[in-house]
Amino acid sequence: MEMEAALHRASEPAILYFGTPVVLISTVNQDGSYNLAPMSSAWWLGWRCVLGLAASSKTPQNMLRTRECVLNLPDAGLVGRVNRLARTTGTDPVPEIKQRRGYRHVHDKFGLAGLTADPSEIVAAPRVRECPVHLEATVEAVHPMAENDPKMRGRQLAFEVRIRRAHIEESILAADDPNRIDPDKWRPLIMSFQRFYGLADGELHASELARIPEALYRP
Repeated sequence: MEMEAALHRASEPAILYFGTPVVLISTVNQDGSYNLAPMSSAWWLGWRCVLGLAASSKTPQNMLRTRECVLNLPDAGLVGRVNRLARTTGTDPVPEIKQRRGYRHVHDKFGLAGLTADPSEIVAAPRVRECPVHLEATVEAVHPMAENDPKMRGRQLAFEVRIRRAHIEESILAADDPNRIDPDKWRPLIMSFQRFYGLADGELHASELARIPEALYRP
């Protein structure tokens, strides 16, 4: 018996956030204080990462000025603290588009979320102690997005950052290799269509790509 074809229909979702890990980006403000912002529009290739950010936000403004940041990856256990940062901004006054979405200005984001700022080794931006992964990064390139759309022009930026140093909590490292993260131990906080999720225990299916040693991907 032939399997009935799946039914699809044309659709225009307002957003296409199908699910990526949450990143807490820490940067340095003009006065030397720290900003902390949650985001999930990030993708990785080797030790490079591309970050999609709203141009009016404090984080991209700081990154354009200092050319650096730290990408802190929270696990699912930190969801409550990450959620405290929702609809807050370091920009004062609050941009009009964020006012419409209910954002408020908060200067001490670390204090609000109950998180601890630790010094980094290479960049001036701090690490978030409670996050299992800290990635010190420098800005390599900035690309305006949607420049051919009059309604979106100037509103979005894509940052290419280079990871300069990685700090990984020992609890998620492989037992036999300190330079490899054990995916069975790493439980990232995932955002999918504005909602928080985690990973189920165990591998879903054996992966042919996993047969390639990770070391062969090193730049």
